[in-house]
Amino acid sequence: MIAPTPSRDRNGTRTRNRARNRTWNRTWVKGRGTSGGVPVEAVVPPVRRPFVAVFRALIVLAAVTGVVIDLVIGDPLRVLSYFTVQSNVLVAVVLSLAAWRSWEGRPPLPPWLTAGTLLFITITGLVYHFVLANDASGFSMTEGAAALSGWHSASNQLLHTVTPVGVALDWLLLTRPGGLRLRHAGLWLLYPLAYLAFALTRGALMSPGPMSRYPYPFLDVDLHGYTGVLGNAVIFGLAFYALALLIVGLDRVRPVPRAPGSGPPKTGFRLRPPVR
Repeated sequence: MIAPTPSRDRNGTRTRNRARNRTWNRTWVKGRGTSGGVPVEAVVPPVRRPFVAVFRALIVLAAVTGVVIDLVIGDPLRVLSYFTVQSNVLVAVVLSLAAWRSWEGRPPLPPWLTAGTLLFITITGLVYHFVLANDASGFSMTEGAAALSGWHSASNQLLHTVTPVGVALDWLLLTRPGGLRLRHAGLWLLYPLAYLAFALTRGALMSPGPMSRYPYPFLDVDLHGYTGVLGNAVIFGLAFYALALLIVGLDRVRPVPRAPGSGPPKTGFRLRPPVR
């Protein structure tokens, strides 16, 4: 038997090692990968966004502070019946989750959820400033505004101005666009519709008293009757739907936020020339 020469043995070992490495790599990619065969962490590594997380946490703080002030100085059951308070509670919950995900570098929340939250808190801000705080609207609630305490005035600003502006800036500049469809505009209106049913049912079940049984003047059946209230609801509903369509349209043109130190995303792989 003829013993192999050293050079031939080295070449054979090198060839077998290369074959084993290629087989192991293919097995790892197929076994550890996602549906596409490649682990998500290897293709898009998690990116932490601490600045975004802190900004969202400040919005949450504003919403929680405003709600707590109203609960302390007012009747909790009546306070919780306002669309303003409910939408701010939603902001606190959704933005808390979004802040945590940004801090940990986790995937963002579903676009329909963040955009729906934007719609509801925008409704809160616009209705307050253009209807409830506007003496010319016919539905003003500013008769006792001059007598509001400092705390009540502060909660008004937090819930009707600070949080709507903060959520709008977060969505426009810090939330990745895409994922919204026209059907979402209609689905979002289910909450205002449910709130209408809640407000009318609650008012019908309450006994008449010195305070209105209805949270807002345009929903006051005692003043406008059911026909007038339903007419108001149609007008407001059409305006809310137009606002929802505007959000869906803006989602297609708003800028993509850049990650810190952004450049081309690293995949975790390095290209090598083919082995011949």
